[in-house]
Amino acid sequence: MDDHHDQQDEEYFGNDASTFGDRVTAAREALGLSEELFARKLGVKLKTVRAWEQDLSEPRANKLQMMAGMMNVSIMWLLTGEGEGVTMEDDRALPADMAELLVDLRRSKTEMRRMADRMGRMEKRLQTMLDDV
Repeated sequence: MDDHHDQQDEEYFGNDASTFGDRVTAAREALGLSEELFARKLGVKLKTVRAWEQDLSEPRANKLQMMAGMMNVSIMWLLTGEGEGVTMEDDRALPADMAELLVDLRRSKTEMRRMADRMGRMEKRLQTMLDDV
């Protein structure tokens, strides 16, 4: 029976065994974040995070993107279990101040990527306008 239990633990994050909620929970816990702090960082209510983790609902695309960036996992991994996600050796609790700083850093990286994309679109529009002059 113990061998079977160990095998289940190893497969916990596999495509067949885990759900979206399982992956969100695993990634949040790997950062050492409480549900409350995670909700605050995402700008959502605690009941919203709990609904995601219990597979009662899924986030909108903008929150999903923010969540993936904060937790340093791919959106595809959150949705399907395939791609860059949490590995067992990453599953350690960090002190709260370090976890909060790490989340802030990842959130800033995500915001910078979005801003760079926006600037690229603006540059293309400007270039089109200049071509028409």
